[in-house]
Amino acid sequence: MASVGPSAASTQPDLPSGAAVFKTIPYAFILPEIVCGTWVWILVAATSVSLPLLQGWVMYVSLTSCLISLLLLLSYLLGFHRNSENWKVLDSLYHGTTAILYMSAAVLQANATINSEFGVNVNYQLNSAASFFAFLTTFLYILHAFSIYYQ
Repeated sequence: MASVGPSAASTQPDLPSGAAVFKTIPYAFILPEIVCGTWVWILVAATSVSLPLLQGWVMYVSLTSCLISLLLLLSYLLGFHRNSENWKVLDSLYHGTTAILYMSAAVLQANATINSEFGVNVNYQLNSAASFFAFLTTFLYILHAFSIYYQ
């Protein structure tokens, strides 16, 4: 006997495109991820970068993830995904991987903040703000990855 209910393909939520990206969870997290990641990049660049190995990784992660997230946002806004399931997998993998990388960068930035505590007061404040935004950005990437996974 044939089933009367909707097919499995029609129960899958559509991927947003256009302005609906900003109204749909988890895709609404992309813009705050970009903004907070940009703040991390700006604040680390404003310090004297006393630990180039640590803060170099923070700069690399924040800048590349900001640029890739911007490209992903533009692709959603312009509708390049064409409602393909592969985009959900790509989005989930990207945000999960970036959450792990951002967590490592946030911990290294916190270490740089602790090491700059006894230095110039301005660098300590900038490093503290960069650490805060790095952990906030990590949280946003984790929320995005889990929201896609459980959707």
